[in-house]
Amino acid sequence: MKNKRAVLNQRAGLLLMVTCCLTVCQAGLQAADWPTYRADAQRSGFTTDGLAEELALQWRLRNTHAIQSAWPRSTRLTYDRVNHCVIANDRVFSGDSVTGKIQAVDLQTGKPVWEYFTEGPVRFAPTVWQDQLLVTSDDGFLYALSVDDGSLLWKHRGGPRAEMVVGNERVISKWPARGAAVIVDDTVYYAAGIWPSDGIFLHALNAKTGKPVWSNTDSGQIYMPQPHGGADANSGISAQGYLAVAGDHLLVPAGRAVPASMNRLTGQFEYFHLQKNRAQGGGDTIVSGDLFLNSGVVFQAADGEAIAKSAPGPTVATPDGLVQASRGSISRYQWADTESRDRKGKLVQGKSLKQLWTVKQTHPSAALIIAGDKIVSGAPNLVETIDLETGKSLWSTPVEGTAFGLAASNARLLVSTDRGTLYAFGDKTAVRASDNDAQVKKSPYPADSAASRAAAEIVERTGIEKGYCFDVGCGDGALAYELATRTQLRIIAIEADPELVAQARQKLTAAGVYGSRVSVLQRSLDQTNTPNKVANLVVSGRSLTEDPAALPQQELKRLQRPYGGVICLGKPGELKIEKRGAIAGAGEWTHQYADAANTLCSNDKLINGQLSMLWYRDFDFVIPSRHGRGPAPLYSKGRLFHEGNNGLLAVDAYNGHELWRFKIEGVLAAYDGDELMGASGTGSNYCLGGDSVFIRHEERCFQLDAATGELLHTFDVPPSEDSTAEKTKQPWGYIAWHDGMLIGTAADPNHVVAYRYHATTGDMTKQLTESTRLFAFDTKTRKLKWQYEPEDSIRHNAIAIANERLYLIDRPLADFDRTKETRSKPIPKTAKHATGQLLCLSIHDGYVLWKNKEDIYGTMIAVSAENDALLMSYQPTSFRLSSEKGGRLSVFNSTTGEKTWEAKANYSSRPLINGNTVYAHGGAWNLKSGKPQPFNFKRSYGCGILASCENMMFFRSATLGYFDFNKNDSIENYGGVRPGCWINAIPAGGLVLVPDASAACSCSYLNKSWFALETQTVK
Repeated sequence: MKNKRAVLNQRAGLLLMVTCCLTVCQAGLQAADWPTYRADAQRSGFTTDGLAEELALQWRLRNTHAIQSAWPRSTRLTYDRVNHCVIANDRVFSGDSVTGKIQAVDLQTGKPVWEYFTEGPVRFAPTVWQDQLLVTSDDGFLYALSVDDGSLLWKHRGGPRAEMVVGNERVISKWPARGAAVIVDDTVYYAAGIWPSDGIFLHALNAKTGKPVWSNTDSGQIYMPQPHGGADANSGISAQGYLAVAGDHLLVPAGRAVPASMNRLTGQFEYFHLQKNRAQGGGDTIVSGDLFLNSGVVFQAADGEAIAKSAPGPTVATPDGLVQASRGSISRYQWADTESRDRKGKLVQGKSLKQLWTVKQTHPSAALIIAGDKIVSGAPNLVETIDLETGKSLWSTPVEGTAFGLAASNARLLVSTDRGTLYAFGDKTAVRASDNDAQVKKSPYPADSAASRAAAEIVERTGIEKGYCFDVGCGDGALAYELATRTQLRIIAIEADPELVAQARQKLTAAGVYGSRVSVLQRSLDQTNTPNKVANLVVSGRSLTEDPAALPQQELKRLQRPYGGVICLGKPGELKIEKRGAIAGAGEWTHQYADAANTLCSNDKLINGQLSMLWYRDFDFVIPSRHGRGPAPLYSKGRLFHEGNNGLLAVDAYNGHELWRFKIEGVLAAYDGDELMGASGTGSNYCLGGDSVFIRHEERCFQLDAATGELLHTFDVPPSEDSTAEKTKQPWGYIAWHDGMLIGTAADPNHVVAYRYHATTGDMTKQLTESTRLFAFDTKTRKLKWQYEPEDSIRHNAIAIANERLYLIDRPLADFDRTKETRSKPIPKTAKHATGQLLCLSIHDGYVLWKNKEDIYGTMIAVSAENDALLMSYQPTSFRLSSEKGGRLSVFNSTTGEKTWEAKANYSSRPLINGNTVYAHGGAWNLKSGKPQPFNFKRSYGCGILASCENMMFFRSATLGYFDFNKNDSIENYGGVRPGCWINAIPAGGLVLVPDASAACSCSYLNKSWFALETQTVK
């Protein structure tokens, strides 16, 4: 049955035929304990320990802070929606995704026993083994603590170095330990790293000593098929989720994808079927004998082949079958022995699943476990027990939030909710319920202190109240606390003295701000290993009482964010402020194709060589479908801008902090479909100029303050100067800014091109590609300066601006673009697209400087101001308009309009100009002579076009690809993520900035994220 799938029909008797041995192994574990996530190394969710018929609340423990999941919008990466707990030795152990704290409480009373602070969020339940508690943290370590008192026995770093990044809005290890630990045969297994190209590290350690048994350090760098068909890349596994064991197979959860497998005894890579399971993955992996279940699919553990579909939803593996909740029902299945004949007629012994019962649920399950003869179901605002034999509801009680976390031991039921509350239920006659809610002290620090006065002055003088603040030499955390009370800053406090670190953590925890607002790291102050240039503000608690000159100045400056990052040191009344400006060599990306000249090349000189992560996160921000080809992200002066369906989002490019949002309802709604036109035909609907953002919608253009998002002015499409023209309003089409002038066009609503892929939810009537009029506003006076009306039409892609001159092609419409060309209905050979004329206008008055009417065939133009050259070509990309014929390139003198050279050229992307060279997928040509240049560029599958800076080029090649012009040998990948279908990655500000553009894609790329890359440096 290999490679064959059959749906597990819940109403059928025989659901699945497999040849396997089905057991759930819990060797070495006490039956009364729940020592790991979902009870055992197979993550079965089953224990023989029972619960009383009627349960009552014994105690409750409520945090002072809300849960902070790494990926709160993801339906696949759900491992930290609650703080899951485990139970052993009459204690309850759990971690905290906010404070990074591991705590033990008494099972009977809920009273705290001990706590231990890691240096990053703890997103996974610990595992108890003998007298040890093993737990991973986003700080990159696996910790072994004493079960008795929480003391550190040993710890092991998962990654190769101590480097940190800003990950999911926290400063964490570049290799967070998100492959949660599992223990078998006195060996503990765990993994670190979630971005394959930065390295994924799997380890097997002696559980007693922490000494290595084996390490697998190269499985992130596997050249293999990616989720999209026909797409291969150097991008292997990731590690996010709970590791599980199936015999000698170590199953490694690969984020949003199906698990990979390593040989448990040797660490050797076995399989990772990413492309075969392109739409599956994420969530729990549950082992049942020789099989494992993940995301509603049943797999063979031996080879990872999918053999059947299961019911998607919470599942428990029992020794004799499965219990599953799916689509509002809960069902029980039992394994039965079967016999069948294979293709050769040989009798094969196997197992089948027989449905015993199914019951419709009033409260559909979000989580399931089985304790003895009872099923426990966690649901939104409810937890209930269900009779295993009949499916009858036995008991239920309301809870605050959704009960995603369940554990049972010693007749106790522990319930964790996404509101951050832990409930303990037991025999209703046992003890009176106790309330252990954490209390917040008003302030653990003295009032009117030097710290409070300094904080007030820092805020007043710098004006910085949002972003990331680093307190280098924080002492007991007083200054960090005072800043937290006055601002919205996320503060990373750093101290070398372990006693001061402990004091700061205790006080800030008592104040209710630890983790949520302030985190404390124990580091040498002159080598903090924190990420480069991410700090909006750098302060020092020590500088309130000590000489600021004694602090490591180079380390403080390394942290300082360009374009306004501030170092502020000293005593109140004596503060010294140092503000950082622009970075020399950092480029900008202000228009759809880098600049108004359409070069597709930023002037960034800093990005060069191998790339590595600086920050990553998700935003609650709805973007159009990747097949809608939304506008490119833009960058200027330290700010990243990205447009969504209903507005614009501005982000700090150096740390991912949200700056502001501007709402425009439905601004990109027309792009939210599978038409594959969007900005590839319309051009962008926004651009940057000066200190403003200009964004068009319908007949208007809004001018926003780039720093604050404040609306400064609204421009309207001016009426035609032709008195005979129809006076109906036209939508704003093309948009650009150059030398103080806002350039726009009046789009032609009568020329609506056909969709390129599928006609779904987009609106082609609002994806207009041609215009009937060109106009210019002076953005200082906001006066209309001039208008130009073409003889025929202006394609938006055939406008470019440089050196105070505007270039355009005035050409008849390609009427046949309004028809969808197919193999069965090709465009008639008689259909012709007439040539036009190439014009040059003065940007300030619209005066025509020159015209060229000789064989003007192009559909796009770009200008190199430094080379006085204008490139005319086609845009023959995938899913192109029929008029994009390709095959020719021409270059003109941009001052005189005379043709310099022309070449026949076989290219399949929009050409770009980088220095003296024209590059496209298919070749490179000298801009001045047209002579072909060496260009060893070859990529895997990837729609979308090329974007570049001085040294590098970026594109989609299965995953994110990049090419080093200086090496000119082969592409490299930054793997684990799916770029969009046009321009998604832009090189600017010394970074590669990549907002998420994978909306509506079901492919199981390992991560779905916004992120920024920097040139790799080893600290």
